[in-house]
Amino acid sequence: MSTFEQQQEEMLAELAETLAARLDMDVDALTISHGHLTLSVGLGDLLQTIRTVRDDPQLGFVNIIDVCGVDYPARERRFDVVYHFLSPSQNARLRLTVETDERTPVPSITELFPGADWFEREAYDLYGILFSGHPDLRRLLTDYGFDGYPLRKDFPLTGFVEVRYDDEQKRVLYEPVRLNQEFRDFDFISPWEGTDYVIPGDEKASQEKAS
Repeated sequence: MSTFEQQQEEMLAELAETLAARLDMDVDALTISHGHLTLSVGLGDLLQTIRTVRDDPQLGFVNIIDVCGVDYPARERRFDVVYHFLSPSQNARLRLTVETDERTPVPSITELFPGADWFEREAYDLYGILFSGHPDLRRLLTDYGFDGYPLRKDFPLTGFVEVRYDDEQKRVLYEPVRLNQEFRDFDFISPWEGTDYVIPGDEKASQEKAS
């Protein structure tokens, strides 16, 4: 480990102790992974925890980087909502996670961080994660009337419908997915010898050869 990496680890360890003291929790509940402090909290503690890490001058996690979802279908509470924050004053990053399921909403943090608006909409659109108190929780990336949540592990790779523009009806149509596969006949003969049938576009050459 280089001197810089060692100093970074020491700084994060001190920051973890400060954070644990502010949140009145055991410092062992905090982990350091890939240069990030990582903390898991319950739904009821989410807003107060984020308010604390933002407003405490010794923490200063005032920048939100990302909010995203992770799907673990085998779990009872299948989703992790993951928040990433940056503290410019401490030059440190915090990863905060909370668990939820398909029906239990997560408190929206848009009042604390207005920039979380579209992040939460994206998590709702792609995973179906609900956020209570969000000012405009609707789909963001998928089309109107989209069926399902495309980043869930149980979502089919083909989707449920396909979209095309019909020139006769002059409108966009939604139709069940059809996976058409043309029948192909491979003769596997040497490419140096050529095929025993006429390749499309090579009809003229075949006629000249026959004459």
